[in-house]
Amino acid sequence: MTTSVLPRIDEPIALPARALPPRSARWPLFAALVPVVGGAAMWLATGSMLSLCFAALGPLMALASAIDARRSSRRERRRSDAEYASACARVEAEVDRRHERERQELAARLVDVAALLADARRMWRAGADELVVGRGPGSSRVRVTGGDGEQADGVRARAGVLDDAPIAMSAAEGVCVRGDPVVSRAVARALAVQLCLRASPGELAACPGPEEEEWMDLLPHRGATAAPHRLALVLGGAAPAEADRVIAACGPGEPPPEACEAVLEVDDGLRGRLLRGPHVQELALEAVSGPQAAALAERLSRLPGSGGPSPSDPPLTLGSLEPLASGEAAALPAVIGTTAGEPAVVDIVGDGPHAVVVGTTGAGKSELLVTWVASLARTYTPERVVFLLADFKGGTAFDALAHLPHVTGVITDLDAGAARRAVESLRAELRRRETHLAARGLRDVAAPGAGLPRLVIVVDEFAALLQDHADLHAVFTDVAARGRALGMHLVLGTQRSTGVLRDALAANCPLRIALRVAEPAESRGVIGRDDAATLPGGVDGRGLAYIRRPSDAGPRLTRVALTAPADVAAIATSTDGPSSHGPWLAPLPRELPIDALPPAGPGEVVLGLADDPAHQRQPLVLLRPGADRALAVVGGAGSGKTSLVRLIAEQRPDALLVPPDAEGAWDAVERAEGAAGALLLVDDLDALLARFPHDHAHVLAERIEGILRDAGERRSTVVLTLTRVAGPAARLLDLVARRALLAVSSRADHAAAGGESAAFDPRRAPGRGVLDGLEVQLAMPRVPGRPVEEPPPATAWRPSAPVTALVAKAARRRAVALAGGWGNGVHVVVLDDLPSGTILAALAQPASPVVVAGEPESWQRQWALLQEARSGHPLVVSAECATELRVLTGERELPPYARPRASRAWLCVDGRPPQRVVLP
Repeated sequence: MTTSVLPRIDEPIALPARALPPRSARWPLFAALVPVVGGAAMWLATGSMLSLCFAALGPLMALASAIDARRSSRRERRRSDAEYASACARVEAEVDRRHERERQELAARLVDVAALLADARRMWRAGADELVVGRGPGSSRVRVTGGDGEQADGVRARAGVLDDAPIAMSAAEGVCVRGDPVVSRAVARALAVQLCLRASPGELAACPGPEEEEWMDLLPHRGATAAPHRLALVLGGAAPAEADRVIAACGPGEPPPEACEAVLEVDDGLRGRLLRGPHVQELALEAVSGPQAAALAERLSRLPGSGGPSPSDPPLTLGSLEPLASGEAAALPAVIGTTAGEPAVVDIVGDGPHAVVVGTTGAGKSELLVTWVASLARTYTPERVVFLLADFKGGTAFDALAHLPHVTGVITDLDAGAARRAVESLRAELRRRETHLAARGLRDVAAPGAGLPRLVIVVDEFAALLQDHADLHAVFTDVAARGRALGMHLVLGTQRSTGVLRDALAANCPLRIALRVAEPAESRGVIGRDDAATLPGGVDGRGLAYIRRPSDAGPRLTRVALTAPADVAAIATSTDGPSSHGPWLAPLPRELPIDALPPAGPGEVVLGLADDPAHQRQPLVLLRPGADRALAVVGGAGSGKTSLVRLIAEQRPDALLVPPDAEGAWDAVERAEGAAGALLLVDDLDALLARFPHDHAHVLAERIEGILRDAGERRSTVVLTLTRVAGPAARLLDLVARRALLAVSSRADHAAAGGESAAFDPRRAPGRGVLDGLEVQLAMPRVPGRPVEEPPPATAWRPSAPVTALVAKAARRRAVALAGGWGNGVHVVVLDDLPSGTILAALAQPASPVVVAGEPESWQRQWALLQEARSGHPLVVSAECATELRVLTGERELPPYARPRASRAWLCVDGRPPQRVVLP
């Protein structure tokens, strides 16, 4: 199906250029002379008279050619004139069509008495700003370009004049009808009646004037004391001082009242001339008799609410208004109050697609927004309309609406992260709706089978939103531009629109509502008049608003209904059907117990919940041991990284948890090196490496690095947590592609971990961070605290060989301690007490093992005994002698870490790697 789009009325119509006239045919001189010369030459050569006949053919042929060229030129000129005349006729026809459209547009806006009586729906909707004084030739917006000549000039002149157009003037200028008393009064009466038909008593009051007619007392406008404008019909004398809309009548030659800037001279045939300064315009006029005016005044007085809304009116509630019937999908009309006693209906689709609501603090802006949302929810199911509500003034205006099934989210504040989330959510909703419609071959949500509810985004204090997050303006502008077809509508509440709504956004918000504003310029910018600035302040003006739709010639004063919490509760109770999909998912919780999440699949570990506003979902964050090589978690103290390790350990009891003590950590990593398919958990890696001496820290880091590199091949998974990305831990982090960044203490640490500087937030809740490019909340384990893998109880080593060499500092004291610990079953001697030339083998006793304890220096002095011990006896080196271990044992490999000053030692036997033992 194709849709024709009419050109704009002011779009230029191009006349084609007239074709150039054909060039006049020239006499073919050479064509005529050549045969003559040739014939003469032949006659001279032959003497034949026939040659002279040949010479005569040249002029004859030239004459025939000239005659034929002239005939062709005339024929071409006639055809060109006909084509140009046809083009002008087509342009004139297009001018007539556009004139008719322009006339209809003007008639819809500039309504006179006849038009108002023909369509009662237009009464009291046109306002009191303009006055149609008659019909006549007016300036047209139609333009014709191109063409030349008198005919083109005539077409252009005709296009610039619109015949039988309604001619209007500002009602504030005042007009005096001058002429025969009977005719002038009838015309002035018609103008006064027209104003009373255009403006309701809430906008226009009829004030008494000198020598006025009795029918004026029948008007409901007579008692409208709260109206911002005053009409006076002056039939003699001066106009009342309070009148700002003056219509007067006077006899021929009489001067008009000072309040009248325009004069309308009339004749007996209801023709007249409008005199405004130097301009004179011929017009056809309307006239109303006295009885007709009285009948019209009585008709107006019988209209519901003919008194108009007044500050003294009792409060109006939504429950007292009759709800509308749910109509077609292409409209969303809703009752929000009363206008002139009748329901005030606004349609965000038909009158929109977007709306602006302006009002100062205390004018009732939030109440209006609540009533509008509640009225829509009362009329339509969530299958027809859903809402996203945003309040940026720190209030609770929308709290009562949050329980409606239509409401997909209530936003009360936005920090930097939440602002980005809002941008992504709205753009995702645009994409989702576009994709949904495209998949069904549709172009609009109103089309049958679209299956999408309309989304109304209501923002209170739009200026406050943009002040903190200016980048959101582009998103709202995008929604405003594309929202009509996609069923996304904006209702933007703000204290002022000037400097807040950019042109691209304001142009797409034709539905305007103005409560009381501070400046007349603000009122003019929204509804085209100063009236909103004249509304009373305080309680008297609260809830009074001017509504201007695109079809309205002027704004209409409306009393906005209040919505009580009981009304909202009743709507929520009576609404059938589940809540519909919305663009705004609830923010991630600050605390997330693991039991609140669905269980993981086979072979998976649940880590938490991710926020993916770009795809409007919040998926589980999972770890797949064996498939995922590694996960690194960077976070400061209290960030939740240790709780994550416990969470994983709870779900995978078979995980290899690296304990915080250095010896246990060394042993756990050593076991993980030889275990295929292991899940290794290392908490506080940087702090753990710092507990080791440099050599051991280096080797431990290398071992973890090897596990990381081989994880894919061995189907192992390593989970690392660390506080800062520095030192050996930084090198290990480079091997981990998947990282979670939790709260850290400084922006530098945040950047070092790969985070965006703008996303730094030291106040992040525990467990809140970024993983896989998404905001995540890590789950809390069932048992809080640091995960601890209980080490097996340490068993004191006891010698079994006949003779054992022991290297220890303070050897004599150590010998006493060992003797006491082992008891009588072990004989302990001090190396320095042995006589020179002693052989270790000779010290053996059949009943008990012998331990020879000596200082490192003593053993180095007794080199022969040391060599004997290394080659044929167990050699035990205390952990305090780590620096002498390699010299004394000849072992090049780094021994397992042993904590000094904790009765730890290394046992070297038969050239095997040193083994950590515990001494008594």
